Amino acid sequence: MARKVNPIQDRARRAALEKAAYQAIYEQGYAGVTLADIAAHAGVSRGTLVYHFGSRAGLLAAVVRRFTRTIGVATRRALRQAASPEAKLAAFVDNQFYGVENTRRFYTVSLDFLAAATRDTELMAVQRDFLRDTLALDLELARLAGEAGAERRARQLRALVEGLSVRFVADPSPDLALYRADCVSGLRAILGWTGPAASAPDLRPDA
Repeated sequence: MARKVNPIQDRARRAALEKAAYQAIYEQGYAGVTLADIAAHAGVSRGTLVYHFGSRAGLLAAVVRRFTRTIGVATRRALRQAASPEAKLAAFVDNQFYGVENTRRFYTVSLDFLAAATRDTELMAVQRDFLRDTLALDLELARLAGEAGAERRARQLRALVEGLSVRFVADPSPDLALYRADCVSGLRAILGWTGPAASAPDLRPDA
């Protein structure tokens, strides 16, 4: 008789394994980490990982999907709750740089993933899904300056965030407040908000 699987418990187990894999990849690097390493980190057998994810590439894809989705959901929620364009901008930046260790860990794993994806079609498909998801968020922010040219601004603001993220990873002692301030300043320039913060357009429905 086949073993019955409790879907809630199964999802919880997968989530725990993905979190353990995320930390193992961060500490050892994707190129160097093995399923056995990740299994030891998670306190499970290698067979458990194969059962849930099929392969090391399948596990990495699941890890990246989970954590990029988590950031996307948190950012969308923060943008919805922000009452003004300036508040939306600040909320967006806070979710791109959300603590020194969290930010370093996320962007380190993301860069590792991108390097691996250039040689793996399965991982590249995940990377393209991620780009589509981030584009939707970037467009929401870019449209704070109007519909015209929004797609171009969205590409520019993503390039700014990614450039700062690379510098953050390489920085031996990053100042989180400084990176956030640089990101806000750069995004305001892309949006054409050249004056003080109060000069941003007020797009609230009741304005």
